[in-house]
Amino acid sequence: MAKSTKTARPSQQATWGGRFTSGPAELMLAFSESVSFDRRLAPFDIAGSKAHSAMLAHTGIITAAERDAIHAGLDAILAEIEAGKFKWDVKLEDVHMNIEQALTRRVPAAAKLHTARSRNDQVATDMRLYLKHACAQLSEKIAAAQRAILDAADAHADVLIPGYTHLQRAQPVYLAHHLFAWLEMLQRDRARLAETAARANWCPLGSGAIAGTTLPIDREFTARQLGFVDARGRPQVTQNSMDTVADRDLFTEFAHACALFGVHISRIAEDLILWSSAEFKFVELPDAFCTGSSLMPQKKNPDSCELLRGKSARLQGNLHTLLTLAKGLPLTYNRDLQEDKPPLFDSHDQAAICADVLAGTFTGLKMNRDKCAAAVADPALLATDLADYLVERGVPFREAHHAVGAVVRVAETLRVPLDKVPYDEIQSVHPAFEPDWTQVFDLKRAMQKRRGTGMPGPQQIKKQFARWEKLIAETRKGKNAK
Repeated sequence: MAKSTKTARPSQQATWGGRFTSGPAELMLAFSESVSFDRRLAPFDIAGSKAHSAMLAHTGIITAAERDAIHAGLDAILAEIEAGKFKWDVKLEDVHMNIEQALTRRVPAAAKLHTARSRNDQVATDMRLYLKHACAQLSEKIAAAQRAILDAADAHADVLIPGYTHLQRAQPVYLAHHLFAWLEMLQRDRARLAETAARANWCPLGSGAIAGTTLPIDREFTARQLGFVDARGRPQVTQNSMDTVADRDLFTEFAHACALFGVHISRIAEDLILWSSAEFKFVELPDAFCTGSSLMPQKKNPDSCELLRGKSARLQGNLHTLLTLAKGLPLTYNRDLQEDKPPLFDSHDQAAICADVLAGTFTGLKMNRDKCAAAVADPALLATDLADYLVERGVPFREAHHAVGAVVRVAETLRVPLDKVPYDEIQSVHPAFEPDWTQVFDLKRAMQKRRGTGMPGPQQIKKQFARWEKLIAETRKGKNAK
């Protein structure tokens, strides 16, 4: 059956309906409403309205008594929203109109609240406040995941595993070194969030619909009220009214930060999936983050890790949606931009729960030390060290590389481990090999020689533990200071 095309009463659109003889069709209301998803902006919308009304009183556009009545009404509405008692009405389109209409019914002075303000700069303000909050929250959650990874590294600080290139065993590394690589990735994610929050820290209010206002407002006052200030407390306000209401760079930047975080957790998850397989068996994932099979009773599936991989695709899709949404829009505001919030909110929500799941997965993780030791005992992992042995004796690296490749071929022909090739065979490959050549295959020696910054030797691992403890402690200190 066809949808109803009945029109809504004009009074239901009193905020903009003065030039219309009738309201929109009910189908259009259902099609165009956004309150079903933008109601989550309510705390930020109310904060913006309180700052705006404070500015109107500061400049004498409304009285102090009117300001106080507006603030009291807004506080009461926020309490109702937080208690789940506020009644949202899709006929009022969005979070802004729902709150304003409810306030106007209670506080007559609220009819003056929208003076010198448009929904365009209002939503821009709400979203910048929201993004500052979202960046801080997500950064804290990623830091919690880093903490869980660092704890796992500490619990297995002496464990060595093969490092891989092309998914083939390459060279030995401490497990902690591998885990620190993940911490580096996540630290860059947090840095991107901090940069996004910094760019969000500019106040849009006062830009109006497109060209500001003729009324004597004080944008800097509003910025201070809302915390849009620099490190020295100086107000920061956007500098072009047209760009302010049309700009969606911040949305895309946040979605990009979430998408790249998703790529990183997907790569972490893939390593854990491989390591937990019977073919590797380096790690035992916690039961609480795995499931079984409905048919095969022996199965333990790494579901949390597989879902982390899957969420990465979703986060990338949200980014693509935002990029496509804005690519062909003329300045300034267009209703298309209403569709910017669902992918942005979803990126926030999914990235946040992914960070929590990542932390939970590591909290119960256990390493199979015997399997790791057996894998890293492969002497072929130290073939490059054997080339370095020749270099230390004056052999050019390319020649040394070729010689060791020949030794590997001999070992394969004789079907013996690399360190068990007879010495006469070794000497026939290159005269620079001496009787002490097998010392290269001492893992402890091999790791001790990796002393340079960023390398997986024990001295550098110790420094990195101290570095990460400090970085994560600073995160906790910053959170507690808020």
